[in-house]
Amino acid sequence: MTLVPRSLFARNILLLVALVAVSQVCAFAVLLHFIQTPRIERAAATFASYIVTLDTLLKTTPPDAAHLDLRAELPAGARETAPASRLRFYQTYQRQTFVESLRRHLPADMPVRWQGGDSADDGQQRLWIRVHQSGEPRWLALPVPEAAHDDGLTTALLLSLGLGALAFATAYLIQRHLNRPLAHLADAARLVSAGGEPGVLPTDGPTEIAQVSGAFNRMTAALKEADATRALMLAGISHDIRTPMTKLRLAMAMSSVPSTDAAFAASAEGYLDTIDTILQQFMDYAGSGAKETPVVGDLNALIANLAADFAGLGHEFALDLGDIEPFAFRPISMMRLLMNLMQNAILYGVVGLEVRTWADRQANTACVVIADRGKGLGGQDPEALKQPFKRGGGEGQPKGTGLGLAIVERIARLHGGTLTLRAREGGGAESCIVLPLSDDATR
Repeated sequence: MTLVPRSLFARNILLLVALVAVSQVCAFAVLLHFIQTPRIERAAATFASYIVTLDTLLKTTPPDAAHLDLRAELPAGARETAPASRLRFYQTYQRQTFVESLRRHLPADMPVRWQGGDSADDGQQRLWIRVHQSGEPRWLALPVPEAAHDDGLTTALLLSLGLGALAFATAYLIQRHLNRPLAHLADAARLVSAGGEPGVLPTDGPTEIAQVSGAFNRMTAALKEADATRALMLAGISHDIRTPMTKLRLAMAMSSVPSTDAAFAASAEGYLDTIDTILQQFMDYAGSGAKETPVVGDLNALIANLAADFAGLGHEFALDLGDIEPFAFRPISMMRLLMNLMQNAILYGVVGLEVRTWADRQANTACVVIADRGKGLGGQDPEALKQPFKRGGGEGQPKGTGLGLAIVERIARLHGGTLTLRAREGGGAESCIVLPLSDDATR
């Protein structure tokens, strides 16, 4: 498992956050090392020189002549180091740097102690330094210099962090703006893969994205032209083949063959019907139904009508139709989808024919399952069976063009849905169609 996100948007945002954080840390380190620390050390050296001069004067000054806060003993609140605070870390750094530098510049017999505001009688912060008055050691109280206080750098750091957050927010909005055409491109690609027409993508964005959008527009135009050419070619082939087939049927009807050899005539008629069915399947596969306008319809009613038609031909389907509200779909394409699956169930399953429907409210989808009690998938790959010209079953199974399931999947994808083939519990096979109930999926 990697910690790096997969999306380009998240990676760019993560990189931006890392760059802003590194730049802030580097700027703070430079500020402390080259500006603040030398300034504090210079202030401590100057303060130490003043204290040494004062100590020299106090050595020759009578005890009663000096009007300073001199004590023989340290107060109870004095300590070796200044109090530390994690929240005000820079103030702690200033205090500790100043006290350590001051100790380096003072003689060894002049120790330094810090007394905080809470431990002082008057609530003030002060430094206690041991000096010598008339040869006697005394503790001298001095106010804390400004160099040991927080001089506004914390405010500057907060302002810097605020500017960093502003830069991050601005970059986030810019990245969202750049990612929007990429999202549109992804949606258009998904629509093309489902057999739809995405329309022309705008090419007025950044140069690189505009080039990608332009290339995608040219690709979709080429695919549309190729589909039109294929449909026209298949329509021409169908017309050219069906014309002599019609003449052949007429010639057979007018000849003496039906009366002299009925079996041969019936066989010939069967072959002609098979050729016609094959041609129709090719035309169905070529015409995906993308040009058909979706209309709001009752899917259960369409299934019930088809089941009644099959029942008239001697094939009974057990119906278990759930509550599915009317939604938009392409009626002719949907009828072709259901007929192909029901015909497959009759040809390969023969018995145990069943159609179940229900609505998945959580996913906002309609589900249709067409099942049988035949030999099942026979260990074949369900995904391979959905490929064009791939026929299921083994020896003794009905023959066909292998386009039925390919047509079903293309129509399902055109509606934004999916086709799943699976083994049926208890034997047999079932085909599951999941269709979105939203109108956007059929546009």
